[in-house]
Amino acid sequence: MNWSGLESLVSGVNKYSTAFGRIWLSMVFVFRVLVFVVAAQRVWGDENKDFVCNTKQPGCTNVCYDHIFPISHIRLWALQLIFVTCPSLMVMAHVKYREGKDKKYVELHQGSHLYANPGKKRGGLWWTYLLSLVFKAGFDTSFLYILYRIYHGYDLPKLSKCSLDPCPNTVDCFISRPTEKKIFMLFMVVSSALCIFMCIMEMMYLIGKRIIKVLRIQHNNERLTFHRRIDPTLAESQLSLNRREKLGQKTTFFAHSETRSN
Repeated sequence: MNWSGLESLVSGVNKYSTAFGRIWLSMVFVFRVLVFVVAAQRVWGDENKDFVCNTKQPGCTNVCYDHIFPISHIRLWALQLIFVTCPSLMVMAHVKYREGKDKKYVELHQGSHLYANPGKKRGGLWWTYLLSLVFKAGFDTSFLYILYRIYHGYDLPKLSKCSLDPCPNTVDCFISRPTEKKIFMLFMVVSSALCIFMCIMEMMYLIGKRIIKVLRIQHNNERLTFHRRIDPTLAESQLSLNRREKLGQKTTFFAHSETRSN
């Protein structure tokens, strides 16, 4: 699988992401993709070859292996990484759609732009970005649950009992390097949990920022409405003050005139 191509594609979302989104992307490619490609594949590469059961019955080892490992950890994590990173492409697609729409608008309206910044998370793009976060957290949570249900927890026993046909009786089966594989499995689980946490934090940040913006707009509208209501009173008061000033000026003028005549 060409992980470098996927990285270059999804990294384009980095410039449209918040600070939490950039941290999430770094965690995915440093702590998950890099560890998966460099170490995890080598650790789990011998799971089928070095799986041993204490029997020579043909087919027993294969059946027991399929029972203990219904799906390979490597393939499950590969699917998880693909599903988790794909929602970011929704944001890129929406931004590209905005850029194309803005380009057509500029051609039709002689240079005026439809969007000041097509990558600005406003309107529909805000909802697309929030939906992509929901999908990311949902996929990670789903795969963690699937891993937990398939393997009955996040543990790898050193000894497994198997009594399926065509095994003649209950046989003991062993996997190679169970402790090392358990460590890598726990590392991937913890990394997924941290990515879920970052997605939740980013959702809270976006929603909180939107709520603060709406409250600020409402406050400004209420203040503007209040000023509009009191404007007529202010105008009448100002008019009365001007009349009193003019009347005072006339009184002073007549007083000076009478003094001169006397």
